[in-house]
Amino acid sequence: MSLSEIALLKTFTHYFLHLVFPVFIALVFFRSHWKKAYLLMLATMLVDLDHLFAHPVFDPSRNSIGFHILHSYYAIAVYFLLLFFKGNIRIIAIGLLFHMLTDFLDFNLWIH
Repeated sequence: MSLSEIALLKTFTHYFLHLVFPVFIALVFFRSHWKKAYLLMLATMLVDLDHLFAHPVFDPSRNSIGFHILHSYYAIAVYFLLLFFKGNIRIIAIGLLFHMLTDFLDFNLWIH
């Protein structure tokens, strides 16, 4: 597999996990209100606004986890604590934690 094919697969996988896979999470765990759950998890993509404070804004060789403020280990600990709340807060926590997992996998499981 060429480097350009790997880069394309990496990009596809990243956006699939961020934008499509949460539909499956919503359907499995929040079946009765899956659309609302999906939209809430999709809204957690706003956590990437912290990238705007970095220079450069996007650096494929940089690990988001532990670098950006909303991707910090302290923030992740708060997202974990939010799991103990009910309703929309828990859905948001799941979305945020899955976002962090996706970013972690994106950086650590591919050739840089």
